[in-house]
Amino acid sequence: MAGSRKIVRGQSVASEKLALAKKLRHEMTPAERALWIALRRNGLDGFHFRRHQVIEGFIVDFYCDAAKLAIELDGRVHEERWKYDESRDNAISLRGVRVLRISNDAMKDSEAVIDCIREALRASGRT
Repeated sequence: MAGSRKIVRGQSVASEKLALAKKLRHEMTPAERALWIALRRNGLDGFHFRRHQVIEGFIVDFYCDAAKLAIELDGRVHEERWKYDESRDNAISLRGVRVLRISNDAMKDSEAVIDCIREALRASGRT
């Protein structure tokens, strides 16, 4: 595919999707910014996370390749598009990636969110 490059092993990504992911990294929501502070620079138990990673043509909010874990922060828009999110999560999980969905409202208790992510990292068996 012209104009693409490999991002997650075994997939090619169109340059348009890469541009959109880059734009989203510059326009993060307040909840994404708050979580990124904890995740960046291998800040969560040494695990490396990337922001707005393309997987199977979808852009996930955060991704840890070592644990095959995608994190999605869900705002109100996701209440209305749960069927789309479900099919999206299924497509991503076929690649062996677990999707952890966290409500934006949960970010009010950031320590609980971090504990939830730590548990997901432990469950990945790669700790």
